[in-house]
Amino acid sequence: MDITVTPWSESSAFPLLTTLTLVPLAAMIAILCSRTSTVALRFGFAGASLTVLLSIYLLTVFDSASLGIHLVEQAHFAGLSYRVGVDGANILFIPLTAVLTLLALIYTLITRPVIARDGVYAARLPGADAAIARPVLSAAEGDGVTTASQPGTGEATDKLFIACLLGYETILIGAFVALNVLQFWFWCVLELVPLALLTSHAGTGQNRRWVVVQLLQYWGSGLLMSLAGFMFLAFGLIDAQHALTFDWLTIKQNNAYLHDEVLIFVLLFFGFAIRMPLFPFHGWLPVLAEQGTVASAVIFLVGLKLGIYAVIRFILPMVPGVAEQWAGFVVTLGLISLFYGALLALMQINIRRLLAFAVISQTGMLVIGLFCFNENGLAGSLLLSVTYGLAMAGMLFSIGLIYERTRTAFLPRLGRLFDTNGTLALLFLISALSMMVMIGTPGFDAAHLLVEGIVKEYGWLLAIAILVGNVLSVASLLWAFLRIFMATPKRAKQPYHCAHHPVWKERIMTAVICLLLIGIGFYTTPWLNFIDQDAAAIEKQFPMHGEEAKDGQHE
Repeated sequence: MDITVTPWSESSAFPLLTTLTLVPLAAMIAILCSRTSTVALRFGFAGASLTVLLSIYLLTVFDSASLGIHLVEQAHFAGLSYRVGVDGANILFIPLTAVLTLLALIYTLITRPVIARDGVYAARLPGADAAIARPVLSAAEGDGVTTASQPGTGEATDKLFIACLLGYETILIGAFVALNVLQFWFWCVLELVPLALLTSHAGTGQNRRWVVVQLLQYWGSGLLMSLAGFMFLAFGLIDAQHALTFDWLTIKQNNAYLHDEVLIFVLLFFGFAIRMPLFPFHGWLPVLAEQGTVASAVIFLVGLKLGIYAVIRFILPMVPGVAEQWAGFVVTLGLISLFYGALLALMQINIRRLLAFAVISQTGMLVIGLFCFNENGLAGSLLLSVTYGLAMAGMLFSIGLIYERTRTAFLPRLGRLFDTNGTLALLFLISALSMMVMIGTPGFDAAHLLVEGIVKEYGWLLAIAILVGNVLSVASLLWAFLRIFMATPKRAKQPYHCAHHPVWKERIMTAVICLLLIGIGFYTTPWLNFIDQDAAAIEKQFPMHGEEAKDGQHE
């Protein structure tokens, strides 16, 4: 099947996708070269804001009415090829990455310590009646870490933290737009660098280095499996008198010549399953959520969606027949992940671990939608991935600011915070309702499409099971909302004081997230238009579900 390729010069005034990748990279370099964390934060905001504007421009120049890959940029040098492009499978993940990066910087601005007149940090400590001047502290997360360091260390930590956020943004955008399998894999490898640095240097837990080791073990095995799968894809065309290539378009258009398709599917699927994460490859996520930073976790949410995107980009189009044959196994894993994550979330007393298991539950639902092999399931999973990313970011910001005030993430120690933290309560509730796929949120239309796809392929019984699993997952979030903001604490809590917190900045962040969720929810059609055409095109490629199979049934 030939794929229409539209070069960037026909739609954009400049190489837009490469610019989107390089802008946060340039900001990261400027941050590392800056003298103070205040200047570094300004560079960060400049780079993140420009990236948001460029992502909006990307949506305006993208032609959703025509199929194929748009805004393609390519170059060849030293025997290597560079190719990037966008279509319905990745177009929405780019603005999502840009918006969440900017919000993460706003969160950092809210929680970072103020600078006292004498040049030292004035840390906002829980229970203090005023800012207390202390030596420079490691406060990239703004969580009141009280380990003093030498003068200048806090500045370096702040700069490293902000630079890692911008570097993470560069890596994610580069991975989403990559149309070369080896290029995509290298971006995934680079993702480990900022994630490990953010966790080890700015995390809030006591076992951060152990968490980094766990992360390297899990992701290392996943990267090795996906690399092996990509190698089988590339070398599989040599016997068919094709030159060795890692170009996605070339492999896709000649996938009929591939050998060892089952092995390719197994290697790629299990490699990506670790990234999603899907049961039983999820063990690293709860510990990372508990020990890591909130700001980096927000960007990491988009990184998790990279696994879902990789299935759509590198598995379903490349080995569609094998994907259909393995659908029963994948759907079974998805169901287990859905209910396992939901039930484990209900059992947690640490709010961060609760959210991690909720993500695992969501992943099961999204994977089942992908393996419906029809337009509704694919479009619903894509849009629901974006919705979940934005909604979960809202909840992470809310609990992060609650932690910054109370110094605890344990639910029994929290309670009755609605009166003093109404803005954060609203942010948490709207985000939870979006994940509950309530009417008026973008998740409603997305979940409606996904359920239609499941009913069409697997029948009502599985669709009802999916809805029950989703209700259980959301029940854990609403239960957490009641425990944090409404119920009486079961244990004595430490007093806290929030007079020095910039409430107006919290309100801005809350307004942005809530307006995005509600606005997209009431006006979902434009966003679905970005996805529909390509979802329908993917459906046609499946041997047992495409047009040829349907024509055979009619005959």
